[in-house]
Formats: sequence, structure tokens, C-alpha cells
Amino acid sequence: MERKNADNINDKWFDGMAFQESSNDPEFTEIAASFLCGDILGTKGALGDKQRALLILASLTASQTLNSLYQYTQAALKVGATGEEIKEVAYQTAPYIGLEKVQSALDEINFALGDAGIDQTAPQTQADEDARFPVGLKVQQTIFGEDNINTMRAGAPKDLKRFQDYLSAYCFGDFYTRGALDIKMRELVTFTALISMGGVMPQIRAHIQGCLSVGNTRAELIDTIYVTLPFNGFPRSLNALAAVNEIAPPEE
Repeated sequence: MERKNADNINDKWFDGMAFQESSNDPEFTEIAASFLCGDILGTKGALGDKQRALLILASLTASQTLNSLYQYTQAALKVGATGEEIKEVAYQTAPYIGLEKVQSALDEINFALGDAGIDQTAPQTQADEDARFPVGLKVQQTIFGEDNINTMRAGAPKDLKRFQDYLSAYCFGDFYTRGALDIKMRELVTFTALISMGGVMPQIRAHIQGCLSVGNTRAELIDTIYVTLPFNGFPRSLNALAAVNEIAPPEE
């Protein structure tokens, strides 16, 4: 493992302050900064710095590590993310973690953006009230297969039809159709949110398939798990790796 560039990466991403120096716990500060900046961010993977920064924000949002969002929002800006892209990451997690959790994250993100001189971001809504269901359904079918989605909808009990409509219109119509992030990145954000929540293996497996179907690779999925490892810990990360190996096994 190479840690010789950890200080350079710490400077590039965090102005040398990946973890605040603590007179009480200097050893933890050193271990944490070295692992994040040296082992994780210092190892090249399938994703670029901007993608990695955005996925870290997705992980922190999903796990509600709110007091770190200011710092990592500023880091994302430093490595090339726009205000629109950063906010869309939080928006994209809403159907999976819940509205109020996203609002709490956006409060921190907006504070950081404001301090960076970004007081307004461009609107990204593309599907109006009339279009959100048919367009969302089409996106859902694109990701998971038309036959699969049609069968799921047709087989839903009568008292769950509305749930299926919400899934298409809200999850996919209101969010997946928005601008700033393409569908590949939105699926990676969704995958990140799920593995950061824990305990949702059926959905993790489904969105591994979804990621692959829209053009993400096994290498990108694994890099997503690696880059969020410092924030998710080993148990959730190992569970996610096992699911990727099950659905997209390594080539012989």
C-alpha cells in the first residue's frame, strides 16, 4: 500500500485538514487521514476524483453523517464538481433514505455552497406533473427491463397498485429525469446510498443489475465500495462486495 502521496491528496482535497487535528486524539487523526488520503483516495480506481467526491457525499447523506457534509462539499468543489451536481446527489437519495433526511443534508450542503460563493443553483426539473409517471415508467423499464417492470406492476395486489405508481412517478419520474447527473451516475448514487444504509440487500442486488444495465462496470461498482469504505466500515462494504461478486463475478 502506498501512502507517500497522502499529504498531497490531503492538500488537494481538504487543504491539509482531512481530519481536524486533535490534541486529545492525535493518533486517530493520523490513522484516519492516512487511510482516507493515502490508501483510499491515493489508489487509482475506475472512477475519477469528481465521481468519488460525489459518491462520498451520497454515503454521508445516506448515513446522516451531517456534520461532515460541509467539509466534503467543499472538497467536491475543489476536485471539479459543480453546485448542481452536488445538490443532485442529495436529491437522488430521497426515495431511499426519506425526505427529511435529505433536507437535513441539504441544509449543510447549502451552507457550504454559500460560503463558496454559490448562492443559487440552476433548476434541474425536467418532468412536469403530466409527464412524471409515463416518463418515470420508461426510465424504470430502461434500467430494469420492460418485461420485468410490466410483470411486477401487473402482479401487484389491488391495494398495492398505488405503491407501484408512486415508485414509477416519484422515484423515477421526479428524480431520475432531473438534469446535472446522467443515468449512470444516478444509479451509482443510488447504489452508494443503499450500501451506506445497510440491511437492504434485495435492493442492493437489484441496483447492481441496474448499474450494469445502464453501462456501469464491475470495476466502477468495486471502486464505489472502496471509496466509501472509510465511511461505511468493513461489514457493510464486505456485504456489498459479496453482492457484486454474486451478480457480476470477476473474469477467470
